[in-house]
Amino acid sequence: MLPLEIVSLRVKNFRNLLEMPIEFGPKINCILGENGNGKTNILEAIHVLSTKKSFRKKTGFPQFLSVDGEEPEIIFSSLVRERGENVSYSAKLTPNSFELFQNGKPFKKRPKIPLVFINPFDASNFYSKASERRRWFDFHLGQLDKEYSASLRRYHTLLKFRNALLEDRQRYAREQLKAIDSEFVKVSQALTLSRECFLQEITPYYERIFKDIFSKNHNVSLHLETNISSGNSEKFKSLLVENSVKDFGARFTTYGPHKDDYLLLFDGLNSVEFCSLGQQKMSYLSLLFAYIELFRYKIGSFPIVLMDDVSGELDKSRWENLVQYLGRGKFQTLITTANEAFKDELEKIEGTKKIVVKSGLVKNV
Repeated sequence: MLPLEIVSLRVKNFRNLLEMPIEFGPKINCILGENGNGKTNILEAIHVLSTKKSFRKKTGFPQFLSVDGEEPEIIFSSLVRERGENVSYSAKLTPNSFELFQNGKPFKKRPKIPLVFINPFDASNFYSKASERRRWFDFHLGQLDKEYSASLRRYHTLLKFRNALLEDRQRYAREQLKAIDSEFVKVSQALTLSRECFLQEITPYYERIFKDIFSKNHNVSLHLETNISSGNSEKFKSLLVENSVKDFGARFTTYGPHKDDYLLLFDGLNSVEFCSLGQQKMSYLSLLFAYIELFRYKIGSFPIVLMDDVSGELDKSRWENLVQYLGRGKFQTLITTANEAFKDELEKIEGTKKIVVKSGLVKNV
């Protein structure tokens, strides 16, 4: 199995980064520099090229464009090694378009650059509400299972139609509701089954990685909190009927996969309610690394891992364990840090490449 890796990147008019080639190594790439110099912008540029969007919230073209940009366009050029062969991906981003090219030819699909972005600050969003946890699992499960993504889109279409009927409250709406509920039940159960299978697959990785990096004295596990049985359609239909009065009163669907929650259990306790912020971040980071391992198992290659300054969120013993884990890994990692001690620890790993950023100027060391 040959790993996927980004070999080089050049950007024009993107944030504060100067137009010059940035070269990456196949293993660990330590992107070093003081805060505010542009380290995270390198990760963001790769993310935008791959997904057409930033990992930062409420960010679009006006925020991407360099203040010194003479033209309202941003150019990305990259070289990616896929299964031992080099492939070039380039793109032109304007306020109204995103044009992508593969080996110089127009390319309508997304680039084959699977990424996992890791930022411990995102843990607070993950733990803030159930909808954020559903969004995380829906996105990552959809990356591995296109049928799940299709079922999820179908479910939201049915849910929107169902809610419109509940808002209507007319007699004919009740009859239409009965007509669509069979399909609603079918799609709901397909989603629930996929979610259950995903948790069964990722949990062993999650448990092992948590102990490897963070603590051998505690146990973690994952649980899907749902009232839907993936194998009993009649029970779900009856529950929809029982909830119909409540639904019509509320004017929206109160029951279904859109109300599910995912529990990260820490020694059997719900980490949302009973864990410290540090324990929550450890659980969240373990989940991300577990996903990376599962991705390799399901897809056949590792994603590229983008890590934004995790050392500041971990104590020394734990980030040392993290460095050792990255050293054993077979995936390419781009990790930013302003922590010299963390950088020194990374450089002990054979093959670590150092990239220094100062005021948007990138030096490959």
